[in-house]
Amino acid sequence: MSKIDKSPISLDGIKRYSLRERKSKVDIKSFAKPWKGGSLIDWLNSLPDILCSKDLKEIVKAIGDSFLNKKLIILGMGAHPIKLGLSPIIIDLMKKGIISAIAMNGAGIIHDTEIAMAGKTSEDVLEELRDGMFGMAEETGKFLNNAIKDGRKNGLGLGEAIGMKLLEEDFPYIEYSILANAYRLNVPVTVHVAIGTDIIHMHPEVDPEAIGYTSHRDFRIFSNLISQLEGGVFINLGSAVIIPEVFLKALSLVRNLGYNIYKFTSITLDFNRQYRAMTNVVQRPTAYGGKGYYFIGHNEIMFPLISALVIEYIEKGERDANI
Repeated sequence: MSKIDKSPISLDGIKRYSLRERKSKVDIKSFAKPWKGGSLIDWLNSLPDILCSKDLKEIVKAIGDSFLNKKLIILGMGAHPIKLGLSPIIIDLMKKGIISAIAMNGAGIIHDTEIAMAGKTSEDVLEELRDGMFGMAEETGKFLNNAIKDGRKNGLGLGEAIGMKLLEEDFPYIEYSILANAYRLNVPVTVHVAIGTDIIHMHPEVDPEAIGYTSHRDFRIFSNLISQLEGGVFINLGSAVIIPEVFLKALSLVRNLGYNIYKFTSITLDFNRQYRAMTNVVQRPTAYGGKGYYFIGHNEIMFPLISALVIEYIEKGERDANI
């Protein structure tokens, strides 16, 4: 074995370049500006054009421009936005015409209905599970299962069937119901059910055939909406599995049928990074055009903030907002 040279390497002869000529990822043009007061859009523009703050600017502009250009803005959601108290925000966005359609999982109709009925929802699962009483609220099971059966008889989708029945019953807190307000506003709501995941599937009134018919009809309605998404926005608000899977299948279906749906914006808003929400909403659908974003934060803060920014951007108009 040859003798090892243990001396420090010489720095003489290294190649260097000028800092001024080097391409850099960050410069002072992208720095934040101290807050001096003003509107929400002024605050947004004061953020640095770096990483998530840059993404925030881009998604506000994407949603606002889609509205101004009369493109679809579809909100996909799990049940947690309702339990986070975001229903009034979602209803307001529907009333303003910003949200064009909603897709939710089966749990969404449960919490939305209980809010309309009693002004409260979300039981203590650990406590009720001890004696097998989790999910056994009689009014919830009866109303939803019977509404779904009526929807099957009338050839309706699940979301439309529930929204119509909620309005007919005129429950005391109906103004907080996403489904009822959507039906009143003629905003389509589709409901995508996985059998066995929702408490109403345990009740004696359940009709699996009615659930299958109405939810599959909603999948076809949702697919038709996705066929019109070019230039629009799809937002996944806190759904980890169901909505990302349904969105991916609907997109594949409409492309198979010849619809050129490639240039759109997809956004996932969640409190942590989920595999399906990333791959099936953000990455795969926009691989051939458009752009996807994954925004991590508390939805009870982030969604109202983004909604307020979008509303102000729209009110100012695309030219004057200047994001």
